[in-house]
Amino acid sequence: MRSRTPDRLCAEAVDLARAAAEETALPGMVGEHLEAVADGDRVVTHLFACNEPGYRGWRWAVTVARASRAKVVTLDETVLLPGPDALLAPEWVPWSERLRPGDMGPGDLLPTEADDLRLEPGYTGEDVPPPNSPVAEGMAADVADSEEADVVPGSPAVQPAPARGGIADVAEELGMRRARVLSRYGLHAAADRWEEAFGAKTPMAQAAPATCMTCGFLTPLTGSLRQAFGVCANEFAPADGRVVSLSYGCGAHSEAAVMPKPPRPAPPVVDETVVEPLALRPERDGGSVEEAGPAEELGHS
Repeated sequence: MRSRTPDRLCAEAVDLARAAAEETALPGMVGEHLEAVADGDRVVTHLFACNEPGYRGWRWAVTVARASRAKVVTLDETVLLPGPDALLAPEWVPWSERLRPGDMGPGDLLPTEADDLRLEPGYTGEDVPPPNSPVAEGMAADVADSEEADVVPGSPAVQPAPARGGIADVAEELGMRRARVLSRYGLHAAADRWEEAFGAKTPMAQAAPATCMTCGFLTPLTGSLRQAFGVCANEFAPADGRVVSLSYGCGAHSEAAVMPKPPRPAPPVVDETVVEPLALRPERDGGSVEEAGPAEELGHS
């Protein structure tokens, strides 16, 4: 049974424990002796304060022991352990929970779990008939009668089936030849994320003169997402190149403001048929004469 009272000889081996701690630590990094803790019969751990910068609350733990009926205390181990108020690093979190949008960089690989709820099985090609099976032979025989078939010597069973008639090629042409495709959960999760970033409830959309549904810069998506989302193609818009909700909007709407054409000034008119008469009057102080303008000629001073 573990003893609660430290062994006397081991508890008195403070100098031995301190020497071991100072040998392991940097010079001057071993502080005062804190306490001696009994780890078992004739096994005691001496705790010293750690003066290492960045290790606040940590303690040097030096364990000593002695054999039964022996009077010589020996050293077991020296480690640096955190104390009750030690400064510790945050609890480790798996990378899958730490990853955030935008963390991926060039060359990074992001593995996807096999049971990812955002994906579901797609076309894997398992329904392609195996070679030389009755289904494959019948397919080859039917194709051999067509005009586009490449007929080779031999029975109809060995005639090659054209690739263009295979299920795999049809699936590939339709964009369905993928091991996994987006599930309904993944579709709704993406839609909620896009709606939150560029949706009707954003401050930009609330102040917009109109929605993206009526904007000429909107490029609709394909499939079921076409009913609610599109891609902005306006380089001056805040959502350029982003998936936006049809109810989103911004000040760069194509019909937000039609720039009026600058007015063209009227062409100058020069009337060369009218000659304005000038009257001559003597200068008031006498001497010379000067021309009188039309206003003075009419009696206006």
